[in-house]
Amino acid sequence: MIDRVLLASPRGFCAGVDMAIKALTWMIQAFGPPVYCYHEIIHNQKVVKRFEDAGVIFVDDIAEVPAGEPIMLSAHGSAPEVVQAARDRGGYLVDAVCPLVTKVHHEVKTRAAKGYQIVYVGHEDHQEAVGTMAVAPESIHRVDSARGVAALPEFKEPVAVLAQTTLSHREWEGVLDYTRRRFPDLWQPSISDLCFATTNRQAAMMEIAPKCEAVLVIGSANSSNTQSLVDLAAEAGCRRVLRINDADDIPSDLTGTIGVTAGASAPEDLVRGVIERLAPVQGVKEVTVIDEDEYFPPPRNLRDLLAAVEAAAVVTLGSRVTDREPMNDRSINASDLLDRLDSSPAA
Repeated sequence: MIDRVLLASPRGFCAGVDMAIKALTWMIQAFGPPVYCYHEIIHNQKVVKRFEDAGVIFVDDIAEVPAGEPIMLSAHGSAPEVVQAARDRGGYLVDAVCPLVTKVHHEVKTRAAKGYQIVYVGHEDHQEAVGTMAVAPESIHRVDSARGVAALPEFKEPVAVLAQTTLSHREWEGVLDYTRRRFPDLWQPSISDLCFATTNRQAAMMEIAPKCEAVLVIGSANSSNTQSLVDLAAEAGCRRVLRINDADDIPSDLTGTIGVTAGASAPEDLVRGVIERLAPVQGVKEVTVIDEDEYFPPPRNLRDLLAAVEAAAVVTLGSRVTDREPMNDRSINASDLLDRLDSSPAA
């Protein structure tokens, strides 16, 4: 029997994911399917499937996009040559890169132009890391451990250190400390590269994990921040930590107090489904460590389409323009847009 659920807050969608989902939804409404997206818009298989059902075609090569078709670039950031190739296709292009990733790209470009060698702490083959490395491939060196830092050559140039935004503090701090010792004159940005949303979700999870018989982390296997939550929950002292995609993955032998959180790419309806399946007899206690109010507006060029999107929404969502919030208003909930997307069959 499950006694109660401790629900971490913040959890789920971050500001960057929220922006990307809204932007892709509005592109479907403005142009109609198909809309093409370079790589998965976010790392959540449930969300990707919803968009596929609505007419989005995800591609791993811009050459797969027919000339003139609308293209969105994913929230993880794209290599400069990918952005240029997308522009060259001749269709309407929206780059939904998270502004925090854009900050790191700018730092890479600036440091490389000043003659630095850059130690980049990130996961091999992660889309964000691949895109960031491509900004200055001759000047950047990816590592993911102190061992990787030890294997770097003795640089004659000054050295800078930057990070994949979705790293956990555990992953980042250990490597950073060693990098500082290896390169005493190390440059690093005054504002951390680590995503505030990732940090907040980790703090909330660390608050509940020691008090639980088990912790359920909702998110996809290819989500870096989700896996970080799993790892940290175990380090925090919880003896049983499970990553699940949705309520169907919940094992039948859970008992006692269960912790629930969600990675930054997981929609809130999955959280609701998990809690309903758990059905705790003593109810749910939400544990909040910080009130998160960050908001990233849609890409600037997409704002030019808002009038057309509003007109398309009359048909697509079956609502009156006068009854709806403006599409660029921060009060619109991305999870609600996904729910509406589910009920709107692709053309």
